[in-house]
Amino acid sequence: MIKIFLAVLLVLTAYFAYIFLSDYIKAYKSNKIENSNFAFLGVIGFIACFFDTLGIGCFAIITGFLRNFKLSKDRVLPGTLNVSSTIPIVVEALIFMTVIKVETITLFSMIIAAAIGSILGAGFVSKLDEKKVQIYMGIALLLVALLMLASQLKLMPVGGTSTGLTGFKLVIAIVGNFILGALMTLGIGLYAPCMALVFALGMSPKIAFPIMMGSCAFLMPFASYKFIKEDAYDRKASLAITIFGSVGVLVAAYIVKSLPIKTLTWVVIVVIAYTSFSMFKSGIKKRRYN
Repeated sequence: MIKIFLAVLLVLTAYFAYIFLSDYIKAYKSNKIENSNFAFLGVIGFIACFFDTLGIGCFAIITGFLRNFKLSKDRVLPGTLNVSSTIPIVVEALIFMTVIKVETITLFSMIIAAAIGSILGAGFVSKLDEKKVQIYMGIALLLVALLMLASQLKLMPVGGTSTGLTGFKLVIAIVGNFILGALMTLGIGLYAPCMALVFALGMSPKIAFPIMMGSCAFLMPFASYKFIKEDAYDRKASLAITIFGSVGVLVAAYIVKSLPIKTLTWVVIVVIAYTSFSMFKSGIKKRRYN
């Protein structure tokens, strides 16, 4: 069954890649590609997806770099995050879903719920104006920072030993992942809240990896298609992060054995908090003058 699911994922990803590259080539021929530095964007993608594979999450890192170095417009940040991370996260999912075993119904139902949530969420987010994106992403990033802080301070549930769920707990997991899938299109990464959900429901901590990566991998082609269709993403940033981010995933998964993750997570929390404040400030300032 898992092989069929992965085959479907590969088909979805191939279709997404075709849509993405077709749109990029069309824009290139029309001289509509952004002027940012491709190599620097690639470095950002490598770093973000490297740490994403280790469980820190890439959305907040990419947002911090793109916004603080003024490499992309705020209005297209949610779309850029989703489009640029789709293929790297599919690579992660292919690795973790084959290595770590999760009870089939739990895994598939949570993944499908997240994908449906993303389809509904992307249609809404892609039409937002810049000041609303800034305010909503400021809130989203603050929530991520608080979740990561709670994890660092050991205020979150530590999980159990279960590899699957049944009954009411399974219903909670499905509804929860549906909501997280919708929120992900706004720029709030699914990893931290999904990990909290998995822990709270008593599953083994390692189970969080195939669930959160599989959820992202299946929801992102759908969400990203919406952003591409609405022309609500940065093409150059998305391509650079896709290419170099995929390399970062492979390096993290197969070469790197250990890193001071706790120390790095504190750094990420500070960056997220600063970026959240910056988003709020810009969004409120524009609202005040409009």
